[in-house]
Amino acid sequence: MTKILMVCLGNICRSPLAEGILKSKLNNNFTIDSAGTANYHIGSSPDNRSVAIARKHGLNISNLRGRQFNVSDFDTFDLIYVMDESNFKNVVKLARNDADIAKVKMILNEVYPNKNFDVPDPYYGGDDGFENVYNMLDEACNIIAKNLKNEFH
Repeated sequence: MTKILMVCLGNICRSPLAEGILKSKLNNNFTIDSAGTANYHIGSSPDNRSVAIARKHGLNISNLRGRQFNVSDFDTFDLIYVMDESNFKNVVKLARNDADIAKVKMILNEVYPNKNFDVPDPYYGGDDGFENVYNMLDEACNIIAKNLKNEFH
């Protein structure tokens, strides 16, 4: 079973959306989770705006709870998708070896290979920021899901 982790800063906006989107595109042969690099929102529900934008697109992420990324996630997960360069640096800083680092990928590199574009944090923006982030993540998750299905079938 392939295990994928989505990572952002607080685990309440981008990574829960990415988790919900990718889960909707894959079957139960995959485990998808999310985490944050910071400890601000451990145990918190996703931001209401993320929940609302997910619901608008037919997904329910309201049951997800924030947690912090930790070193053991390198052992648990096969792929770790980060939302931006800051998250990338924070996750890689915890890596123990090259194998850990090899698991960490910028999610938008799936759409724009080797460009290292950030998924902007919509927390302080308006509601359109959440729609834009949803669309970016949906496009990236379509590619991730297609690649995973091809790899394992």
